[in-house]
Amino acid sequence: MLLPIIALASDTKDNSTLFGVFTLIPPLVAIVLAFITRNVIFSLFIGIFSGTYMISVSEKNVFISIYYAFVDMSSKMVGSLADSWNAGIVLQVLTIGGMIAVITKMGGPRAIAEKLAKKAKTPASAQLYTWIMGFFIFFDDYANSLVIGPIMKPVTDKLKIAREKLAFIIDATAAPIAGLALISTWVGYELSLIKDAYDSIGQPDINAFGIFVETLPYRFYNILMLAFVFFSAFTLREFGPMYKAAHRAHTKGHVTNPKTDSTLMNQENSFMLPKEGVTYSIYNAIVPIFVLIVVAIVGFYLNGVSALEGEILKAVESNPFSFYAVREAFGAADASVVIFEAALFSSLVAIIMGLKQKIFSLHEALETWVYGVKALVITAVILILAWSLSAVMKEVGTANYLVTLLSESTPQFILPTVIFILGSIISFSTGTSYGTMGILMPLTIPLANAVGIQTGLESVDLHNYIVLNVGAVLTGAIFGDHCSPISDTSILSSMASSCNHMDHISTQLYYAIFVGTVSILCGYLPAAFSVPVTILLPLGLLVIFLVIRFYGKPYLEK
Repeated sequence: MLLPIIALASDTKDNSTLFGVFTLIPPLVAIVLAFITRNVIFSLFIGIFSGTYMISVSEKNVFISIYYAFVDMSSKMVGSLADSWNAGIVLQVLTIGGMIAVITKMGGPRAIAEKLAKKAKTPASAQLYTWIMGFFIFFDDYANSLVIGPIMKPVTDKLKIAREKLAFIIDATAAPIAGLALISTWVGYELSLIKDAYDSIGQPDINAFGIFVETLPYRFYNILMLAFVFFSAFTLREFGPMYKAAHRAHTKGHVTNPKTDSTLMNQENSFMLPKEGVTYSIYNAIVPIFVLIVVAIVGFYLNGVSALEGEILKAVESNPFSFYAVREAFGAADASVVIFEAALFSSLVAIIMGLKQKIFSLHEALETWVYGVKALVITAVILILAWSLSAVMKEVGTANYLVTLLSESTPQFILPTVIFILGSIISFSTGTSYGTMGILMPLTIPLANAVGIQTGLESVDLHNYIVLNVGAVLTGAIFGDHCSPISDTSILSSMASSCNHMDHISTQLYYAIFVGTVSILCGYLPAAFSVPVTILLPLGLLVIFLVIRFYGKPYLEK
């Protein structure tokens, strides 16, 4: 018997008392295995199984308990996917993946990139236009990396810009922008985690999309990293290993490190490339994405109004286009359904546009769309496992135990920083921000709620404090992802830029750690003391600029 025989109680608070420190086993197993195996799917799977075994342990024998644990784990996975909200999230993620594949096949994103690339005449403008492209391809970090790199590589090579810098700009504008975008392949996953975690503290009717929007000012790392790229490109100043790479490329003409072989990194996905002879049009990307955004906005309003009741509904009907009406409608909308519907409709628009232009046949269009869906199946798997782990931790009382253990001993001001650092460590070890969010979010919101209550925060301040910690989870995961040599987006950025992967990581790591440090000192630490974000963000931006201006060195010959 792996655990003492315990009669499972029906209430999670009682379970946390009965299991005691054993309630930490599911998340700890997932985290430790993530360090060891660097495989988030396997780690989450075993973490779930360890929890269901605790729940299923019987007086008979280990094998019977294992059987019941496996059955319970399977039922939790099915239950996670059977939930209407979760099913909508999975469908929207997969559908957006299909839409991205279709518009990429049509050459739309490439046309946008080429339009901007033609205007890049200097090293500064080439880097700035690469940075700007990241904002255009905001909906997916993978698409961002794969589209921008091959287009800008000839331009940056001509202007003697190091491939390491190109890979950094692409990587630094992929996940940070996708994480901030209101409509992307990330949003559904993040909304589901937020909603599920709030449900665990007795707030099942919380507006997850509203919480997501409120976290945006607290995404210090994302915002400051985007600013860092801009200031560095604008001033043409670098420091650390990136300065050596930039100086080498400009003075010797070696855009890649001659000591490393980057030929193996020069790969593109031929299936996603447009056919020869296809005329690239920016409208092949702009129209489907515009349709996605417009349909989603209209859908949020209509879906939300249909869910309103009583006096609120009467007030909205009396003045349907007021700020109050829009706010209440968006707050009541089911984001999982609306974004799925918008993504499905925009996919149909993209396919019709491609058929009309004879870019592909109907069979090829559907095959491409399905390929895009399959590319994001791994995301659906992580989603289901993360939801299941959350359900297991809720049943064994992990959050309740941590709340009891830490709410009285954890200083209020340090928790957001601890969450940010812990998220970065997990993400670094696993190479994925998705899995990190799935592990940390179910623990962070209950813990932040308890710490805030214990320190006597008023309801409004408590709400803002929880939002701050949610932002720390979402950005800490991206920070660790930027530092990790096994990060999927970092690998894609290296491939798309034809840059040796470890050259990319070694140069980017220095910058990521610097921006992460500023995010703590000018962000999460003072924000926990209720310093307004309107002060903290300008302060962080000023620090970033001053360091680049006075510590960074110009690498161009005068």
